[in-house]
Amino acid sequence: MKINKGYRSVKSSQIVLKELMIPSYENFGGKVHGGIVLSLMDKVAYACAASHSKSYCVTASVDKVDFLNPVEVGEILTLYSSVNYTGRSSMEVGIRVVSENFTTGSIRHTNTSYFTMVALDRETKIPEPVAGLLLEDSEDVRRFLEGRLRKRLRKLHDNDLDKARKEIGDDAFDVLKKENCKVFLKSSVSE
Repeated sequence: MKINKGYRSVKSSQIVLKELMIPSYENFGGKVHGGIVLSLMDKVAYACAASHSKSYCVTASVDKVDFLNPVEVGEILTLYSSVNYTGRSSMEVGIRVVSENFTTGSIRHTNTSYFTMVALDRETKIPEPVAGLLLEDSEDVRRFLEGRLRKRLRKLHDNDLDKARKEIGDDAFDVLKKENCKVFLKSSVSE
């Protein structure tokens, strides 16, 4: 039975998170560790999805995360998030990350990613319906349609990957000869 939870605007659940990049976030290369950025992205995705759905949410998947520019210790990292697309119980949250250098005033785009969040009933942990999106301008419409397309492409990719796995056969070792690897199978020795 489908429960209509109405519609909410994109703007009503947009979240902006700002955090100072402190020395304890530094990696061995002297930049902010990518895991810190990913953790902040997950936090803002949760806050945005929970705000839209008014439910407990979990991260179901993350589209690729490209680190476009390094983040320096001492910079302010700003994460902008909004629900781009809604399914029955899932939401695509788009996240744009920028870093700001106080000294120079420069602002750099460091990441963009899309998190798929699912609303769950807190007690049963069963997915529950979410409100649809009220699309109020052409940007909202564009983001919704692109989110819908990304969802379709993920399903196609998963199907293609399953098909490719089934096609791996006896020629696997011949294929590996052309790759940058060495096959060294240890045979099991029985006593």
